[in-house]
Amino acid sequence: MKGSLIFGGVDIGASATKAALIDDERRLLASVVRKTGVDFEASARETMDSVLAEAGLEYQNLTAVFSTGYGRHNVPFAHETRTEIACHSRAAHHHFPRRITVVDIGGQDNKIIHVDESGRRDNFKMNRKCAAGTGSFLEEVAQRMDVPLDQIDSLARSASHVVHMGSYCTVFTKTEILAHMRAGEKVPEIVAGLIESVVKRIIEMDPLSGEVVLTGGVVAHNPVLAEMLARHLGHPVHIMPKAQIAGALGAALLAGDSRQNVQ
Repeated sequence: MKGSLIFGGVDIGASATKAALIDDERRLLASVVRKTGVDFEASARETMDSVLAEAGLEYQNLTAVFSTGYGRHNVPFAHETRTEIACHSRAAHHHFPRRITVVDIGGQDNKIIHVDESGRRDNFKMNRKCAAGTGSFLEEVAQRMDVPLDQIDSLARSASHVVHMGSYCTVFTKTEILAHMRAGEKVPEIVAGLIESVVKRIIEMDPLSGEVVLTGGVVAHNPVLAEMLARHLGHPVHIMPKAQIAGALGAALLAGDSRQNVQ
C-alpha cells in the first residue's frame, strides 16, 4: 500500500471533523470522525494524525489532500479546497454512479444536490437562513427533552404514532413540545414528530426527483429518517455507506481526480 498513490480528504464541520484516505484505485483505506472543538487547525491536524495512524501511513505518504466544510480554509497541510456541494456530490456518485438527487443533512444546514449520470452537478439548493431541520435543531430540542442523541433513532422507531409539529422554528418547536407533553403525549411519539418535521423541511426545500441518496451524520446516526422520507416520497431512498464521512471521502476522491487529470 505504501507504494501506491494516497489521497486524503478533510471535512471540518461545525460539529465534527472527518478525514478519509483512499488509494489510487479509489478504495477507502481508513476514516476517522472527531469532535471539531474551537480550534479548527488543531482539529484538522489531530484528525489527520488519527486517520494516518489507522492506515499505518505518514504525512510523506500522502500524494494530495483536499479540504472541505465550514473550516476548510483552516487546514494548513491541504493542497486545495473544495466546496461541500462538490464533495458530497462526488462521494454519493462514487457509490451510486448514475443520475441521483443527493440530500445532505448537516449540523448547520441542509443541501439538495441534483447530479447527472456523469457525476456533474445540475443544480442545488441550501437552507442557510434557519437551523430548523438540521442536526443542531435535533440536538437542541433533544436537550430540552433530556433525550440523549444516541437514543433518538430507537425512540422514534418505538413510537405508536407520530405527533405532528406545526412549527419549523426551533424556539417555537420547544414551546410546542411542552404543549404536547402537557396533553399527555409520550417522548417516543414526540421524537418521531421531530424526525418527521426534518423530513418535511427537506421535502419543502426542492423537489426530490428520481433516485435519492442521503449523506451526513444526522442520517448516519438516525436511519429512521430515511425510512420516514421514503414513506413521504412513496419510493425507497438510499443512505450512502459511511454517510457521515461523505464530505471527507468526496474531498479525497477529488484530490485523486486532480492527479489523474494532469497525468
